[in-house]
Amino acid sequence: MRAWAILLASACLEAVWASALAASAGLTRLWPSLLFVVATAASTYGLAVAMRSIPTGTAYAVWTSVGTVLTVGYAVAAGREQLSFTKAALLLGIVGCVVGLKALSPGPDGGGEQCRNER
Repeated sequence: MRAWAILLASACLEAVWASALAASAGLTRLWPSLLFVVATAASTYGLAVAMRSIPTGTAYAVWTSVGTVLTVGYAVAAGREQLSFTKAALLLGIVGCVVGLKALSPGPDGGGEQCRNER
């Protein structure tokens, strides 16, 4: 369960860095640019740690999907994007796929054998 918590925290940081990148005006504003760099490093590190026990494909799909949903959610809440019925349905589809990947994921956190990523 720890690997999944790290993965979800890393996905949240992905939304942070994506939003900070948008706010940085092409990396020309200092504070959003610094937040982008720090959040990117932390997010990627967390993904790497989670991939020690979650299969690579599953971890990456969950990381990008959760980050995408949160980034769009933030953009809508901030008034930068509008949420249409179609967009909401597609985002719910992404969430459903992530839940399915978690349910089918091998390892003690998912149900099958533990992942052993070779080095």
